[in-house]
Amino acid sequence: MKKLVKLLILILVAGLLFTTPAVAKGGNAKESLVSLGDSIPYGYNLNQHNKTTSKDAFPYLMGDTGDLRVRNLGVPGWTTSELLASMQSDQKYRQAVRHADYITLTIGNNDLLQALQAAQAESGSDPLLFMAILQQKISDSNVFGNIGKIIKEARSLSDAPIVIFNVYNPFQADDPSHDIGSLVLPGINKNIADLTAGYNARYGNILLADAYAAFDQSQQSYVIPGDIHPTIEGQIKLAEIGLDALGLNE
Repeated sequence: MKKLVKLLILILVAGLLFTTPAVAKGGNAKESLVSLGDSIPYGYNLNQHNKTTSKDAFPYLMGDTGDLRVRNLGVPGWTTSELLASMQSDQKYRQAVRHADYITLTIGNNDLLQALQAAQAESGSDPLLFMAILQQKISDSNVFGNIGKIIKEARSLSDAPIVIFNVYNPFQADDPSHDIGSLVLPGINKNIADLTAGYNARYGNILLADAYAAFDQSQQSYVIPGDIHPTIEGQIKLAEIGLDALGLNE
């Protein structure tokens, strides 16, 4: 009789061990969104102190609308090289991506701003020299190659959908750099679109959120005056196009 009781207890414990996680995941756990990138997903300049990510940043807004648990790994000032290095060797990033149900990627803005600043400093007032230096600086940064490597690294860890945000024009209409952005960014964003399409064909579920088009006529509302970062309205728009890309904005 004692042996029978022990056997029944063992069967009951084994049943709990094997069934409880499945019930918990199916019934209670939210799907997760991991946001990789720079100061834009971080929500820079939305908080007074900028010591922590802002709850008004688009990843959290996506989480609110899509009922997602959010892990915001945006770091102000980061370039593609820095994110790639963390994706390759930092276990915090690798584990977050490994367990993600959805991933957003917003990176390359600082590579491009650094290239722009260097070209402006080195070219003087010669527009042809400026464009030549800018193209060379962008090439030297390997921004597109690094984005491709980041995608491959993420896909080696997870089959979750990855939404890539392209580059909006960060300069207000009355800023002299606005026209430069309007001239240069369509070509840059075509490269990002082509890269996204290529990796989508290769891996699947590599999606594009067109921030450039979404911000095109709304710089005053969507970009903080005297700054390059999104306003709360701009973050709402980024969340909207991110959810649209994932099919979660329904």
